[in-house]
Formats: sequence, structure tokens, C-alpha cells
Amino acid sequence: MTDVTIRNVTKRYGALTVIPQLSFKIEDGEFVVLVGPSGCGKSTLLRMLAGLEEISGGDLLMGAEVINDRPAKERDMAIVFQNYALYPHMTVAENMGFALKLRKRPRAEIDERVDKAAAILGLGKLLDRYPRALSGGQRQRVAMGRAIVRDPQVFLFDEPLSNLDAKLRVQMRAEIKALHQRLKITTVYVTHDQIEAMTMADKIVVMNEGRVEQMGTPLELYDRPANIFVAGFIGSPSMNFLPATVALANSPALKTPEGVELPVDACPTLTGRSEVTYGIRPEHLELGETGIPAEVVVVEPTGSETQLYVTVGGRDVVVVLRNRADVRPGEKIWLRPRKGSAHLFDPNSGARITG
Repeated sequence: MTDVTIRNVTKRYGALTVIPQLSFKIEDGEFVVLVGPSGCGKSTLLRMLAGLEEISGGDLLMGAEVINDRPAKERDMAIVFQNYALYPHMTVAENMGFALKLRKRPRAEIDERVDKAAAILGLGKLLDRYPRALSGGQRQRVAMGRAIVRDPQVFLFDEPLSNLDAKLRVQMRAEIKALHQRLKITTVYVTHDQIEAMTMADKIVVMNEGRVEQMGTPLELYDRPANIFVAGFIGSPSMNFLPATVALANSPALKTPEGVELPVDACPTLTGRSEVTYGIRPEHLELGETGIPAEVVVVEPTGSETQLYVTVGGRDVVVVLRNRADVRPGEKIWLRPRKGSAHLFDPNSGARITG
């Protein structure tokens, strides 16, 4: 195992720069998730780490060694792809042991490593089957087993769960996390699904247009997003944003352009500001007898919670109630933000307002 450093890495395709001057470090044994919208550069970065794409500038390091020019097969990284990439004419055991066979490892060693990985992943009874006889989840386990058998210093996962149904995706998330906790191998995991990122990562790297918007633990990004992009990307449903004007008297007061007052119990210094963007997560809004006036548009009960789609001064807002609520479309309600839960952002730069 080892740490991985991305230092001033750039990727260009002709005149198009898709990753400009990217830098961050993945510590030894960490599970780091690269997350962001499609086209943000996360899969390109993973492929550069694996040696499947050349970098245009900067350095990639494993430990203290620069690996820019090291061929993919010599980087001691194992990658698990979205589409499994299994050989259809090989059995599960043959697929898992193929990389070792290419290295001309002894048959006994290959069998031992395959049996060990199969035991970890619950594939012991499937070793003689062919991929066509496996479910999607079983094929993904085989792909993971093939990576484990190589005993790499770094695991790379490229959206490995996107082809699975919702129930199986939840199960495989837990299995991959448990696998990491057992093996303690440095892992870089790419996904566009922020729920995967929140539930699996030691640290999350939020990427946008080839840049790092914020890096931190899941709860750091959830509780203290650096800007509007991170605040809107982390959390499901995403954070609500309302434009607000600032009135300074004895204490700051916020109002939407339509005149709706927005309560803020712990407000940073707003001297010199006339406008802010008010952010509140759907799950941090509660029903009250006073607060923010809203009109219910849609009610979605899910059993464990109720999602309300409402309007506040004509603007769309989502509310997630952790209990069942007897409200109906067209009804007027009051929303009360949970104490200390509001976020304020600069409307021009998008940066979080602190201090």
C-alpha cells in the first residue's frame, strides 16, 4: 500500500484543456471518492492514474516515486470498470487468475490467490461458471476478485455500480466498503452519484470542469460546503437556494425579492453586503406555526419520510419531513428552519460567507 499524489496535473486534447493544474493527495489506505457531474474530468483523472491516458503536464506519484512514464502494467494498480470487462470464454476462476497467468506465476499460487479472493467475495461456488451464467452483481464481484488477486498497492474503481439496479447497488456499496475496511488498500473510486460518495468515502473530492471545488470528509462537505456548487451537489434532494436582500439595523435581516422574511439565527458578518444567496437543506425545514410562509404544490409520502414540493414567494422549494404529515396540495403552511442550519453564499462568486 502507498499514498498517491496528483501534483499540478494537466490534461489537454489538442487546444482543449479538460483538467487544468490539478493537485491533491490521497493518503495511504484512504478510500477517496472523486465525484462530480458528467464531463468534470473524474474518469479522465482515474485513467491517467491507471496509465491508460497520458498526462499533458505535472506529476503523478506513488509514494515518493514519479510514475508518469511507467507503463500501466507496471504501476501496481488494479482497476475495476463499469462494464466488468470479463472474458466470456473463461470461467470465473480463469478470469480472476488471468493477470497472474500472464505473469507466469505458478499454478499453485494462482489457485491459492483465486480461492482466497473467492472466499472474501462469496464466489467459492461460482468458480466453474462462465460470465453469461452470472447476475450483474456476481459479475461485479468477479471483476473485484480479479483486482484483489493481483494484490495491488492501489484499487481504482470507475463507476462500478452504475449498471446495477437500485437494490443491488445499495448491497454492493456496503460490500465494497467492507472490502476496503478488511484489506486497507488505498482506493480511488469514481462516481457521479453523491449518495455513493457520502456513504463510502473517507474523503470526497468534488470536481467541476477539471478543478477541485472542495476536498474533505463527507460530513465536512455536508455541514460546511465551500461554495454553492458543492452545497447543491452534496445532499439528496439538493439544497434549496433563495436570493435575499440584507437589511442591517440592530441585527441582519434577510428578505427574498418578494418580501418573504428568511430567519437566520446565527448570521455571519454581513456589513457592506446588500445581497446574499440563502441556502437551506430540505431535511432542515420543519413545519411550524410561524416562520417562512409556503404553499404546498406536491406531496410525496415514501413511508419513512414525506417530501413536499412547495413555493416560497413563487419560488420552488423542497422539504423533507422525517415523519408523516397531513398536508395537501394548495394548503398554506409555515416552514421553520432548524437552528443553525442556514447557509449564506456570495451571489457573485458562489463562495460560502463565513466570519
